[in-house]
Amino acid sequence: MQVVSRRVVTVAYGEPVHHVMQFDPADSGYLYLMTSHQMARVKVAACNVHSTCGDCVGAADAYCGWCALETRCTLQQDCANSSQHHFWTSASEGPSRCPAMTVLPAEIDVRQEYPGMILQISGSLPSLSGMEMACDYGKNIRTVARVPGPAFGHQIAYCNLLPRDRFPPFPPNQDHVTVEMSVRVNGRNIVKANFTIYDCSRTAQVYPHTACTSCLSAQWPCFWCSQQHSCVSNQSRCEASPNPTSPQDCPRTLLSPLAPVPTGGSQNILVPLANTAFFQGAALECSFGLEEIFEAVWVNESVVRCDQVVLHTTQKSQVFPLSLQLKGRPARFLDSPEPMTVVVYNCATGSPDCSQCLGREDLGHLCVWSDGCRLRGPLQPMPGTCPAPEIRAIEPLSGPLDGGTLLTIRGRNLGRRLSDVAHGVWIGGVACEPLPDRYTVSEEIVCVTGPAPGPLSDIVTVNASKEGKSRDRFSYVLPLVHSLEPPMGPKAGGTRITIHGNDLHVGSELQVLVNDTDPCTELMRTDTSITCTMPEGALPAPVPVCVRFERRGCVHGNLTFWYMQNPVITAISPRRSPVSGGRTITVAGERFHMVQNVSMAVHHIGREPTLCKVLNSTLITCPSPGALSNASAPVDFFINGRAYADEVAVTEELLDPEEAQRGSRFRLDYLPNPQFSTAKREKWIKHHPGEPLTLVIHKEQDSLGLQSHEYRVKIGQVSCDIQIVSDRIIHCSVNESLGAAEGQLPITIQVGNFNQTIATLQLGGSETAIVVSIVICSVLLLLSVVALFIFCTKSRRAERYWQKTLLQMEEMESQIREEIRKGFAELQTDMTDLTKELNRSQGIPFLEYKHFVTRTFFPKCSSLYEERYVLPSQTLNSQGSSQAQETHPLLGEWKIPESCRPNMEEGISLFSSLLNNKHFLIVFVHALEQQKDFAVRDRCSLASLLTIALHGKLEYYTSIMKELLVDLIDASAAKNPKLMLRRTESVVEKMLTNWMSICMYSCLRETVGEPFFLLLCAIKQQINKGSIDAITGKARYTLNEEWLLRENIEAKPRNLNVSFQGCGMDSLSVRAMDTDTLTQVKEKILEAFCKNVPYSQWPRAEDVDLEWFASSTQSYILRDLDDTSVVEDGRKKLNTLAHYKIPEGASLAMSLIDKKDNTLGRVKDLDTEKYFHLVLPTDELAEPKKSHRQSHRKKVLPEIYLTRLLSTKGTLQKFLDDLFKAILSIREDKPPLAVKYFFDFLEEQAEKRGISDPDTLHIWKTNSLPLRFWVNILKNPQFVFDIDKTDHIDACLSVIAQAFIDACSISDLQLGKDSPTNKLLYAKEIPEYRKIVQRYYKQIQDMTPLSEQEMNAHLAEESRKYQNEFNTNVAMAEIYKYAKRYRPQIMAALEANPTARRTQLQHKFEQVVALMEDNIYECYSEA
Repeated sequence: MQVVSRRVVTVAYGEPVHHVMQFDPADSGYLYLMTSHQMARVKVAACNVHSTCGDCVGAADAYCGWCALETRCTLQQDCANSSQHHFWTSASEGPSRCPAMTVLPAEIDVRQEYPGMILQISGSLPSLSGMEMACDYGKNIRTVARVPGPAFGHQIAYCNLLPRDRFPPFPPNQDHVTVEMSVRVNGRNIVKANFTIYDCSRTAQVYPHTACTSCLSAQWPCFWCSQQHSCVSNQSRCEASPNPTSPQDCPRTLLSPLAPVPTGGSQNILVPLANTAFFQGAALECSFGLEEIFEAVWVNESVVRCDQVVLHTTQKSQVFPLSLQLKGRPARFLDSPEPMTVVVYNCATGSPDCSQCLGREDLGHLCVWSDGCRLRGPLQPMPGTCPAPEIRAIEPLSGPLDGGTLLTIRGRNLGRRLSDVAHGVWIGGVACEPLPDRYTVSEEIVCVTGPAPGPLSDIVTVNASKEGKSRDRFSYVLPLVHSLEPPMGPKAGGTRITIHGNDLHVGSELQVLVNDTDPCTELMRTDTSITCTMPEGALPAPVPVCVRFERRGCVHGNLTFWYMQNPVITAISPRRSPVSGGRTITVAGERFHMVQNVSMAVHHIGREPTLCKVLNSTLITCPSPGALSNASAPVDFFINGRAYADEVAVTEELLDPEEAQRGSRFRLDYLPNPQFSTAKREKWIKHHPGEPLTLVIHKEQDSLGLQSHEYRVKIGQVSCDIQIVSDRIIHCSVNESLGAAEGQLPITIQVGNFNQTIATLQLGGSETAIVVSIVICSVLLLLSVVALFIFCTKSRRAERYWQKTLLQMEEMESQIREEIRKGFAELQTDMTDLTKELNRSQGIPFLEYKHFVTRTFFPKCSSLYEERYVLPSQTLNSQGSSQAQETHPLLGEWKIPESCRPNMEEGISLFSSLLNNKHFLIVFVHALEQQKDFAVRDRCSLASLLTIALHGKLEYYTSIMKELLVDLIDASAAKNPKLMLRRTESVVEKMLTNWMSICMYSCLRETVGEPFFLLLCAIKQQINKGSIDAITGKARYTLNEEWLLRENIEAKPRNLNVSFQGCGMDSLSVRAMDTDTLTQVKEKILEAFCKNVPYSQWPRAEDVDLEWFASSTQSYILRDLDDTSVVEDGRKKLNTLAHYKIPEGASLAMSLIDKKDNTLGRVKDLDTEKYFHLVLPTDELAEPKKSHRQSHRKKVLPEIYLTRLLSTKGTLQKFLDDLFKAILSIREDKPPLAVKYFFDFLEEQAEKRGISDPDTLHIWKTNSLPLRFWVNILKNPQFVFDIDKTDHIDACLSVIAQAFIDACSISDLQLGKDSPTNKLLYAKEIPEYRKIVQRYYKQIQDMTPLSEQEMNAHLAEESRKYQNEFNTNVAMAEIYKYAKRYRPQIMAALEANPTARRTQLQHKFEQVVALMEDNIYECYSEA
């Protein structure tokens, strides 16, 4: 059987089906059915569309049922064991038989232990006894479940509760979490239920201002403890005192309305209370938000008075919440179910004119106008009247006679309130009714114009006790419409019509309605016309068009628009196009006379759509769009802006669904562009002007079927007339002159958008010109012979010198070739060798958090930290290593005599409470920074000491840092905001550095640590692969030009078998270079033996001896200097492996020495005038007579060794890329919350100050994180790891850090041949790194913003994680030294601050001084 045609047949949703149906005799799972106009074959049942048992059984499909153990809706034969009871639930059983489960207990106290959970399972399920069961809590957490015995209908199962450490976290601002649990049978979750885990203690945290009420109203069994001010789940934990038992018994404030108060005014506020018996007489404070705390005094048993409350605002009006709290920390608030608020107003803000100022009286603001809005004094009279209204503009200037125009009046003093102008707006004698919701006090009135008896023009007046008049006049006119064009258009819509008339620009709102309902869109109007786009019509028919002003009646004009049948496209030709497009496609069809604009687009592969041209009612021409590839694609047409739909094709369903949706049945085949050449494929064609020109153009075979009129051939700007066109040949000729001037003209052939230049026409001269050219050439040749003879005569004198110079250049060229060849070979092999040799088995020697903090906070600038590390002792442990104990004062005990301890501890405690007062601390910091002798070193020290002192309260520390940063931003914004945070010159900048170090430590350790350590290992490994001068530190392989060994020192590797006595390890094979000194060899041996031990525990090279066993009877102690050392030019050369002639595989033994030999210090400290290693210093002025060795050394340009920098860079590139990607990437499981929080803070501050320059924000972010934290870490790996950072590694890291700095910069790199190599080395990679930085900043910006509560929770967790790591008393004592040093300045600053003076902070500071004054210096001197 042959398929003649195929059509997609679907049954429309909701269409009635005939009751006569027939099963498919070949497959009973299908059914034949009929609708009113078609027949279709459909499935008997579509069970798989139901995903739940309720949907499946509730659908009442007789064929579908719920397969319980497979958890899917199936036919009965598709469910395993469906013939047995309870395995398959049919629709006849109803949804009530679906599996369900109840968990007991349904509510679990997070602080109570539970042996297990009882599961009551009901519904249609087979017996679960004996099956493999588990309770599934999600996230791959499962516990054992069991059923005691067989049962049907209602089964009981027992399940272990998920472990306490796997409890899900409580959502923010919620005291409970709902857990979904499923019963898992044979690997499938068959039934599920929810239970709740609650925590009563969180209720007071979630609802701090209704803690008691929320606790006793909770749906969990919670109890309120008045004395502890806490919510508990066990009443026995409450102290023996009366406690409320219902929400109505809770102590709470009662709502009492308060009149608005002016800013800065002092007042007493009475707060009524209820149920005060639980805390009668307790010390209370009045809280008005952040840090706005005032004393509270009991008036009687039910009223408390807030004394001398002074609130400030810079806003027009600000609402302060009033709460009562118990004295002490943390804040414990009395319940305030209906919060009291105090409105504070500022007359000087938000009232630029008299009406706005006096109008505030309705809000209770006592303001008066006197050269500005000011607070009314107690003796000042009531405010009088304001100046007459000033009307500055009215809009629009005209409206229809029927009124209804929304007239907007703008100006000043347009009334204090709406009632002042409610009946005072007039247009001549016609009233204009103000709209209450559009009225802006004093500034703007929007009113609705009333109807006018006839056309008029008059001024607008506003009467608000005094009358104001407008300069412009408002006119009432009668708009008229005359005609509409075009009168018809397709019912698909999109026709752009123009309505002609008079005075059509009037009024505030215009509508054009079609058939009284559908709007004509995209309205544009002038005085005499309205243009709009017609909507789609339902049927081909005439429809009325109505023009309405101000939603009133239609303007008379009897306008009618005829909806006609849509245009029809019947064919397009040709159907092939070159991929460049531009071929003219002819579109045939009907009713094109209604088409105003048409465009052609190609689906999937097409470029921009092209505009077509309507030729007549049946023809349209379109240039074919360009395409992205050679393929066949559907063609879309857009007629009058509407997508053309082929109604016939859609009705008959001849198209696939995608094409039917677009309604296009035409396709365009894109083929490669045609290719042309001249007949002989020459690129130059000579032609003499005046002669006839005929071109023969060869055309490659294609399938486009191009016609002769589709080719365009041009010679320069002159067209070549095409005469003959065949499949392979094109003939054309030029009839006009190409010009008398000689020159070159391109020969170009064009097909559509495709242009190809096939050759160049060279225009030649005449015969006379040729003769003249020959004469001139002969004269020039004669002169050249004479000049050549003179030149040859003179050149003989320099021939010998030239030959000598040539030999020297050839020798130098040979040497350069050899060096470049070696560098290239090294670049190809080093990466493979390094990856193979790099040993990652040793682990990463991270420093503990406390050591990371002390090294980061106090690198050089603190008096506390002067490199106080104990050197390795000479008594080594059995492993041959020594313990290096760090003795930083902040990590040890507070060493003071016991006699001084009580007063000192009391003073430090009081000083600590002062530092925890935000007002004191900010005044304290500002006061110190204003002192000229408070140097940058002191600022860094103070910031780090404050960070240690407040480490346990990072939330408070963060708030202080933010306030200080706001002051810094204000100061920077006034000068040059781009310089902010560029350096660390203030306390807050160092505080920010420390804050970033704390918050980024987890990221540093978990994400960045490994690639950073691998890079360090790779740098060290690469440096050690070549020769290293032990005295100068310069090496063959490096990233830093200043540390490059610019000599061709041949070094050969030596594999040595070394044993280390007392190390407890077998001998190892250690790789060294024959140019290594003995100290360098010892260091490599120590690294091999101690690779799994932190560097601080290694022996030093000076602590060991190295012995070589030349034979069974001979051995030598190997030293850098001995009697065999060679002397050159008066300098001793350090001994090397090559000096001792130690062969490959030699046996060496290393042992610890009891007494350190101090005759030779560290090698790098030796005097270069007496010793050298690989190279002698070359100073030609100081040494005019060079040694015999130097005079015979090959002279090579030292710059050729710069290729070794590229070799080293190429070897390390992968490790550097991995490090940069780790730093500038975001882990989904641990996003950088601190970075997001701080970047949002910067963006918020920039927005407040109107800073919209993206470069400024980029610089702020870069200065805050990459340059402030990451560059510091990149340059100082010893802050993170227990390793040895040599001077050479430090130099390489400075180049890497410079590349990172350039990557974060936004300024263009201006590089040239004279630029330093540390910038040139990574110039090629910088653009790619910059993209990564930009992407990182964008990812941070796209993260979900953090609330203050979420950030505080994160900071609290960081504080808890590292609590008790530091001795804060030591930090407090050191901070106090600054306080004592600048005591008078601090006291003066506290006296000048109103808040500090009100809270008597200066007296508390004096108490601290009194306690500490007589003790601190004595005790420290005794200590």
